[in-house]
Amino acid sequence: MFSDKDDYSEKCRMRRCHRRIQMRRHHHPKLLLSYLGQGIGEVGKKMESSSSREAVGAISIPGRQRVMEDTISIRPNLCLPEINQRQPIDFFAVYDGHGGRHVNPTVASMCKERMHEVLEEELMRMRNNVDMGGSGTSSPRGRRQPLEGQRMEEAWRRVFKSCFLKIDEMASCICSECGGVGYECGCPPSVLKLTGSTAVVVVLTDETIIVANCGDSRAVLSRSGSAIPLSYDHKPDKREERARIEACGGRVVFTDGARVEGVLSMSRAIGDNNLKPYMTSEPEMTFTKREAEDECLILASDGLWDVISSDIACAVGRECLRNRDPAGDLSSRPSSVEGDSRGAMFSSRRACSAAALLTRLALGRNSCDNISVIVVDLKRNHTAV
Repeated sequence: MFSDKDDYSEKCRMRRCHRRIQMRRHHHPKLLLSYLGQGIGEVGKKMESSSSREAVGAISIPGRQRVMEDTISIRPNLCLPEINQRQPIDFFAVYDGHGGRHVNPTVASMCKERMHEVLEEELMRMRNNVDMGGSGTSSPRGRRQPLEGQRMEEAWRRVFKSCFLKIDEMASCICSECGGVGYECGCPPSVLKLTGSTAVVVVLTDETIIVANCGDSRAVLSRSGSAIPLSYDHKPDKREERARIEACGGRVVFTDGARVEGVLSMSRAIGDNNLKPYMTSEPEMTFTKREAEDECLILASDGLWDVISSDIACAVGRECLRNRDPAGDLSSRPSSVEGDSRGAMFSSRRACSAAALLTRLALGRNSCDNISVIVVDLKRNHTAV
């Protein structure tokens, strides 16, 4: 018979063993996208895209938490929007949920399932709109001229603002008690407003990195050996955020750090209707022109960023992607994705290694949260033959 102490030690050992097995499984490139729920495609599937797409590695684990509230989404070749001159766009996102009492994530999982769909719908609606929201111009022959510069950015801002607003409205119908959607789950109406999620979304075109951020997940670019922030954490004690909250009649209470009304440690999120209008789902956006010196793109939840700086994360990503072998680095078969068939996104052993190593470093530095990391190898386009 085991004593209580021996039984507790055995349970701890089994949990550690299970975590190691999980990390090894996620690290393996052929199983990576299968773990994400996207499957693996047929061997030797021909790429019909005229340009080489990026390689990606990702991992999402509970870490030291009992409940998994993070989700991630990778959707290469999401669509061919008019706003991008009918060229394909790649979609990446990290969602960090909070507030649910049950074991399954609520708002975060809804974001994973619906955000890319709503974004595509908004892009298609813009294409079908005759005046392109007032931003397009027509040539003498009646052909619409491509959006450029400031007009292009304004169009993307309208698309993402509308997309996040619709997702926020969906989130208001999710029950934090049972995870049900709608008002017929039988739970008190008040619990329908207690869940939320951060969202950092990256749309990658051949020319531009477009980032829409709401909350304290983060996207960072490694370029020429330096870390370039593509998003900024929305914290209540940030000057602009605190001014906005107080202008709405809210308060920033310093209890275990700065918190909106003493509750949330972030100032923007999808959902959390009980804290509106102090909380907003409007994303903050950045537009970064791609350059040949771009090395990698890292998206992650605060389980990573709470213990690892952007500089260190980019240094790890660069080191893992260094001395790449174009033939041997890629998985032997392209991933089958839930986009169209115009191309594929490869899982890269080196990008997977970077994501796994960053996760291990965060655990080694005692991260107490779920950890989700996506690493995109941006050099693949510039080095592919």
